[in-house]
Amino acid sequence: MILSTQNDLIARTCGYIKSIEILSKAGYDAIDLSLFGTVAADNFPFGDNDINFAHELGKIAEANGVFFNQAHAPFASQKLGDDEYNKVMAEKIKRAIEIACELKIRQIIVHPVCGFDNTPDCISYNLDFYNSLVPYYKGTGLKIAIENMWGHDGNRIVPNHFSLSHELNECYDALDSEYFTVCLDLGHSPLVGEDPAEAIRAIGHDRLGALHVHDVDGINDLHTLPGVSKINWDEVCKALAEIDYKGEFTYEADNFFRGFDKEFYPEVAAFMCKVGRSLISKIESYKKA
Repeated sequence: MILSTQNDLIARTCGYIKSIEILSKAGYDAIDLSLFGTVAADNFPFGDNDINFAHELGKIAEANGVFFNQAHAPFASQKLGDDEYNKVMAEKIKRAIEIACELKIRQIIVHPVCGFDNTPDCISYNLDFYNSLVPYYKGTGLKIAIENMWGHDGNRIVPNHFSLSHELNECYDALDSEYFTVCLDLGHSPLVGEDPAEAIRAIGHDRLGALHVHDVDGINDLHTLPGVSKINWDEVCKALAEIDYKGEFTYEADNFFRGFDKEFYPEVAAFMCKVGRSLISKIESYKKA
């Protein structure tokens, strides 16, 4: 199984090129290319020559023995009622898709649009939103991955639209599987009261194409290293083995770096890689059991 990690924090701290060097030397097979630029970032994601720079990153990745297995489109995809934001963000999502296509990335996470009063309206709106993106990557082999998200009531994290596995399934099943897949964020599931292992089983082999792997305490979206907080990783590994998961094992655990100065990033990345390899080995062992 491929071990991958997003490069968001290291890229923002040390630059995209340095992030590739650090992560490749740490032992990762692949990188989730973070294109998290916001509406306020005029240089999103790489400035005026972003396609040329993307090609440069691809060459640097190849020279360092890694590749970009997936990418992250900017977030939030839309804000209901904010036409100016949505207009600008629509162009940035399209550009992120274009970059992913240029680099022959297999899938890109595009977050669902939230903020509705009821789920049926949310599902309908998001189906239209996702289908509107297909012309920008049709025929390239790229897939958009829909991800489980959460809401906030002003005091704490609560379920929102696309928080639970059955909602992801409902949306995915209404889309064309040639162009879409499901990314299960394992840390988001406990925040809305769903056990991540059970979410894996509910989504199943045919739907689940990607993971965001990180640990949480069930209260806060910590995005930290597995084993640091409260998720039962043994059960997660069993569930992934049970459904014969064929996708990559991709970290979204950058916050583990935040407690360390930049000079320690190579060692931190290498330790995180070692933990990831151990979890992959556990998945493989359960498959053979």
